[in-house]
Formats: sequence, C-alpha cells, structure tokens
Amino acid sequence: MITRRTLLLGTASGLSVLALAGCTTPEPEPTPSVTGTPTPTLVPQPLTMRRTNWAGDAFARGSFSFAAVGATPEHRAALREPVADRVFFAGEATAISEPGTVQGARESGLRAAAEVEAIADQSERIAVIGAGMAGLSAARLLVDAGYDVIVIEARDRTGGRIDTVTDADWPFPIELGPSFIRSSATTDLDEQLTVLGAASLEFTTEAEVRTRAGTVVAVDPVGAEAVADALVWAADQARDVSLERAIVDSGNGTLSTTVGDTGVSPADWLDYDLATGLKVTTGAGPGEVSAWYAPGAPATSDTSTDANTDATEDAPAVPRLVIGGYRSLLDDLATDIDVVTSNVVTLVAYDDDGVSLRLGAGESLSVDRVVVTIPLGVLQDEALEFSPALPFAHRGAIAALGMGVLDKVWLRFDEAFWSTDAPLWTIVGGDPDFAVWVNLLPLTGEPVLMGVVAAENADRLSQFSDDDFLVAALSALEPFLAAP
Repeated sequence: MITRRTLLLGTASGLSVLALAGCTTPEPEPTPSVTGTPTPTLVPQPLTMRRTNWAGDAFARGSFSFAAVGATPEHRAALREPVADRVFFAGEATAISEPGTVQGARESGLRAAAEVEAIADQSERIAVIGAGMAGLSAARLLVDAGYDVIVIEARDRTGGRIDTVTDADWPFPIELGPSFIRSSATTDLDEQLTVLGAASLEFTTEAEVRTRAGTVVAVDPVGAEAVADALVWAADQARDVSLERAIVDSGNGTLSTTVGDTGVSPADWLDYDLATGLKVTTGAGPGEVSAWYAPGAPATSDTSTDANTDATEDAPAVPRLVIGGYRSLLDDLATDIDVVTSNVVTLVAYDDDGVSLRLGAGESLSVDRVVVTIPLGVLQDEALEFSPALPFAHRGAIAALGMGVLDKVWLRFDEAFWSTDAPLWTIVGGDPDFAVWVNLLPLTGEPVLMGVVAAENADRLSQFSDDDFLVAALSALEPFLAAP
C-alpha cells in the first residue's frame, strides 16, 4: 500500500523551498486587508486576509519543481553541472536530495559554493544571482572562505520564495512561502531556528476529514490503494507516463461513483488522495506528474529524490510549524554580506576570462564566476539570457522538469466560527479549491486559518481578484461551520 505523504510538507518545505529570479516584470503586490465586501457564504468575513500568487510572480513563476512526465533525477544532475567552470547552478530544482524544499535549496547552495571554492583563486570576485536560501547559503560559505562576493537580488527584499510577514494585522509572523520544517537525521533547520529564537510548534499530520455537508468521516484507503497500484504498474512499463494515465491504464480508474452512507464514493476518495497528497506535494495535477517519479513511486523510494523524503526509518520526520519567522534564517545568513536588491540580471555572458552580467537598468558587472540560483520557472520563462547559450543538457533539463504551483490564503477572524480543535482539516467530495486547511487556534490561541490551493485550482484562482479569491476560500470553509 502507498505510504501517505505528509501533508503540506512539500508546500511548506515546498512550498516549499525557494530562491530568487531574474526578469523584468515587477513583482505583484498582494492586497493585505479585506474590505468587508459581503460574500455569498455563511462563513463570517475575516478581519484580515493575505494571499499568494506564485505563478503570477515574475520572480518565481511557480512554487517549487516536480518530476514531470519524462523527467528523471538525471535532469536535476545535468542542471547543476558547472558550465565552463564559470557558471554554477543552485536552487531547489538542482538539489541532490529533497528537491522542492528549503533543505534542498540550502544543500544546493552549499554544494555550488564548494564547487567554486575547489577551483577559484581567493583573489577572485564571485557573483551570486538570487538572495533566497540557496543564494545566501552559497554566499555565506564563500564569504567565510575569504572570497569577495556580491549577491544580486531582483526583489526589494531578501528571501525569494521564503516570505515572512510581520505586521500589526497578525498576532504572529505568517509565512507566505514555506511554513513547515521537518526534523530528521538530514535536516537541522529546526535547530537553527531555535538557536535564532524563532518559535516552531510540533504539528500533527492526522487530519480531520469532512464532507462538503460537514460530516466528519474516516479516511477510506481505497483511493490511496488505487494510486499505489498504479505506481507499481507504471514502474514495470517500458516508458514513463503521467500518473493519470497510469491510473487509467492499470485499471485503477474505474472506482465506483456510487456514494455510501456518508455521501462519499470510492471515486471521491481517489480524488481526495490526489488533492490532499499529490497536488499539495508537487503543485501539479496527475496529468502532469511522472508516474515513475511521483511521490511514493518505487523509483523515489530508491533514489530519495522525492520532495518530501528527508527522513529515514531510524529518524522519522517530525513536522513543525514555524511561527517565529522563517526569515530569521535568511537574515542570519546575510550578515555582513554585500546584497544588492531591486536589481534584475538579464544577461550572463561568460568566456575563458570571466563573466559579465547585464542588469535591467543597463549597467554591467564583471566578475570571475557566478552562482545562478533563480527558480526553474524563471529559467523556463527565458527571462535570463546566457551567452553563449547553455549546453544542450542544461536546456534539456530546464525543459523537462516541471514547476508546480501552490498558493496560500491566511485568514484572521474576530472569533472562531468552528468548533473542532483539530489543527489539520481536509475535505472530501465536490473538488473544493482549498482541500487542506491549517487551524492555528489550538496551537497559538489565535483564530487564524491557513488554506492551501494547488495545481490547476491554483492556476485558475491566480486570475481572481482578492474579493473573488476570498469568496472561494470562505466557501471551502463551510463544512467546518459550528452547528447553530
């Protein structure tokens, strides 16, 4: 049977994970507060709302990478290969393990910095494009090793897809990017946060599941079993197919649509498993994700390339919710580092003599070597030009890998309209846009909820105004209304 992936760890880590970008379109500013416009729902209006739109963010173009159909771990390996010993790549999409996570981003930055250090003279000047976790991790190692380093960031802040909001609208810092962290033998970010005084709370991954009518139901494993069977079937095929195709061709897509006593059908449980598992951990739908390298597939179990496998059997992952500011990690890394913000790199030209960077305003900067940490989505958008063009293996890897989308909505209420103390909520049936919710009340004492929307649902809602986005979120919360 498939092992259910830990909900939200890809988003949060995943969500996951994150770096910078280099393009010319300004970053969209989400509206921080709600105007109080009435909405067609019984759920009360929140005091404050904050949403993300990572697909529409010109400096991200998505949330984190995933294995698309035809993509393999070798594509990630190809993307992280240095070019002419001048251009080095980092970022979660290049991570050796835990791609799509903050841990993976940090590991990639340290790996790229070590590659530079192995061949560069200490008198050389090194540029790092991107002040996210990967970029600042690389810069920190190189500065501590004595190199002259400049970090160039397109945004007006550091952090990339790690975006901590601390203001009077919220009783504690909220995370628009990754919110969770996992403790395991290979992850010590929680310990670093503790040292820096940033609070995190142990979080259960046991969800309270409700139907759209509000009935609490136990999870029927039929959906997870259908996915598991499809993954085993796909592993024996001669070529990779999408998980959706594997479910259909393996005969696991014919689950009954007849509802039982709870109003939920076996087919609903398959949709539930995909919505709360696959879509959240990859930011993509089953028609996009590789059946060979989907979360839980035999290949990911063997290679540890899944975005959510940073634990071992001896040290099981223990998720923690960060409520003290993920940004503290970045601020600590950036201490005494030369970071230039609001500067977009549009061209990386390299030859045997060094690297020339062209900035969006027309200026140029000459360095000896460069570490590029912009997100995969921006590389796919071709917002950054390379001269000469990157080798075919790099371009093939950029084209093959997928960029998933996972967005969040944070809602703060005057008082709780729900009666459950469960910190994690999920919804089965009816294809809700927000199938996963985190209830912060039992953890913090504050009536704050965080909802997650992923894959094609996130793509569609990314076009919504704040008011319409709020309507969709509040509608999804109706199953949790307390009985009058």
